[in-house]
Amino acid sequence: MTALTPNNPDTLALAGLLDDPTALTQALCDIPSVSGDEGRITDAVAGLLELISAQGTPLEIRRDGDTLVAATRTGAAERIIVAGHLDTVPIEDNVPAEMRELDGQRVVWGRGACDMKSGVAMQLSAAAALRDPVRDVTWVFYDHEEVAASLNGLGRVARNHPDWLAGDFAILGEPSNAGIEGGCNGTIRVEVTTRGVRAHSARAFKGVNAIHLAAPILDRLAGHTAQTVRVDGLDYRESLSAVGISGGVAGNVVPDLCTVTVNYRFAPDKSPEEAEAWLREFFAGYELRVTDVSAGARPGLDQPAAQAFIAALDGLPGIGSTPAAKLGWTDVARFSELGIPAVNFGPGDALFAHKADEHAPAGQITAAASALLSFLEPAAVAPWA
Repeated sequence: MTALTPNNPDTLALAGLLDDPTALTQALCDIPSVSGDEGRITDAVAGLLELISAQGTPLEIRRDGDTLVAATRTGAAERIIVAGHLDTVPIEDNVPAEMRELDGQRVVWGRGACDMKSGVAMQLSAAAALRDPVRDVTWVFYDHEEVAASLNGLGRVARNHPDWLAGDFAILGEPSNAGIEGGCNGTIRVEVTTRGVRAHSARAFKGVNAIHLAAPILDRLAGHTAQTVRVDGLDYRESLSAVGISGGVAGNVVPDLCTVTVNYRFAPDKSPEEAEAWLREFFAGYELRVTDVSAGARPGLDQPAAQAFIAALDGLPGIGSTPAAKLGWTDVARFSELGIPAVNFGPGDALFAHKADEHAPAGQITAAASALLSFLEPAAVAPWA
């Protein structure tokens, strides 16, 4: 075993916690990494990967900006990608992180605890414990997940270095209560616009009020019943919501323009083009402009590697192995675009993501890390067990 002493003080502090994914989660939360400021945590994780490579299964480590890709090269028949983002939404008086008791269980409480530094800790602890994996693995730690899609580090690597992401199956460590969530909904945002005629509000009869013209748009939305669509055995609930409205010139002017911003979360049986066509039909007669769209991802649970992952998790303590649909959009869609089936699997409840009381249960963190290790190396014994 090669000895290696990290020069980075963050790496040095984290290295002693690799055998305890819960403590590692807390320490990762204490390194601020709001989107756009991931350099420090990326440097720390880069040092950890070098240490892991020297002391365990060797890794080929590559870096693109603040995204790291580390791959084993054992010659195994299958390659699994395990990915997680390093950034968080802005801190809300919840760093440094704390260990707390909540509803009778220990939790890591702090920004990023569930979204998704507990997932990153799951990756790092499993990577450190690997000695003789039955599957090759590519570990991905990426930047800018919480902001505009154009900045996303995983998307950047997919564009610039698609060969770095070659694999048979991908696991994204997004919070899923340590259960399997397959695929994800797609999302599209559009602006629906009404146009009127501007006039002085004292002589409103001389104008046409664009805000008033928007009332039928809101009525259509309020009267819509969202569908639940079954895709490859999983139920995806759609949603259609007004998420913004703008209009008005001054307090004494009848407005000539009003825009309603609408977000449609569509099941992964539809392409972005089909989702747009559905919206244009729904809002027939109105001016509509697409401002943002991301494809969904089918679950792909019929693929052999996905079936093997489900089987590996079956019966493990603290793990939910019955797959469910992911109702939000996640980066599994990026893997789907590359032709790689992917699931969400990580500790923590997504309902607490981005909240001031964000937290992740310690039991889920250790159970998820153990499950991932067991899938990659069934004979391995987790040092935190």
